[in-house]
Amino acid sequence: MLSFIARRVLAALGTLVLSSVLVFLAVQALPGDVATQVLGKDATPDAVAALREKLKLDQPAWERYADWIGGAVHGDFGLSLVSGKAVGGEVGTYLGNSALIALVTVLFAVTGSIVLGILAGLYRDRWPDHLISTVSLVGMSVPEFVVATVLVLCFSVALPLFPAVVLYGPEATVGQLMPAVWLPALALAIVMAAYIVRMARTSVIDVMASEYVTTARLKGLSTWRVVTRHALPSALLPTLHVIALNVAWLAGGVAVVENVFNYPGIGKLMLSSVQNRDLPVIQAIALISAVVYVVCNLAADLGAMALNPKLRTRGRTR
Repeated sequence: MLSFIARRVLAALGTLVLSSVLVFLAVQALPGDVATQVLGKDATPDAVAALREKLKLDQPAWERYADWIGGAVHGDFGLSLVSGKAVGGEVGTYLGNSALIALVTVLFAVTGSIVLGILAGLYRDRWPDHLISTVSLVGMSVPEFVVATVLVLCFSVALPLFPAVVLYGPEATVGQLMPAVWLPALALAIVMAAYIVRMARTSVIDVMASEYVTTARLKGLSTWRVVTRHALPSALLPTLHVIALNVAWLAGGVAVVENVFNYPGIGKLMLSSVQNRDLPVIQAIALISAVVYVVCNLAADLGAMALNPKLRTRGRTR
């Protein structure tokens, strides 16, 4: 078990290092001179040279990468080229607002989709299965910004229950943001849950047809006990990785939905940073997104180990 965990952790660390290199190289490969873009075409050569020296653009790429990743490990991503504030604090404020949406989305999407997937699998080829599968297919086919727009028309225009846009800035409190969280979270949950429902349904159908479930039924166990104690743990194994991928997808999905609702989250900061060519902020957001993706996959692997005894005893049987 310890060997399994160690291999997964080392693989995660290697992925993060490779991701950081790719993020740095991708940002450095952007066309144009950063100093000229920031100061404008009318900037004097002395001003451009001074900014290039401040940004360490006159140093070799490997030195700039080492300096950047060394600071990032300690939470220091440098200073924003636009606001002049510390990138870590600025990104942290926006990231906290996005985390509020992500938390509500995950709670609704994961819980609801697993329950719906189990129901669809247990009632295979019956009306609950047809209804859930049809709704899931629609959710997979429609982009999140379309779902968000429809929700605004339904629950902000036709039925003014929730605000259509957020009027507060990034420093808003949780109480101020909560009324505006539900529609973005619902839009993301609809799209995210569709994939989890399909995988959960397929897994439940496969597990319910297995020999050990048939044996449990022959012993006279109730359907509820068979599902909860025998079928559900095995059905969750392939579903965990789909959940992990969708949780990591939230980093991109939130960016689109946040702009529909003018929500002061990490997605809005990312788009404004791209428009203003604020490279330190772009690099920080890209690296944080990679960390989220790697951590979600690592959590899925460890969760699979907890649910599958074979993974825990693999090292003992060799």
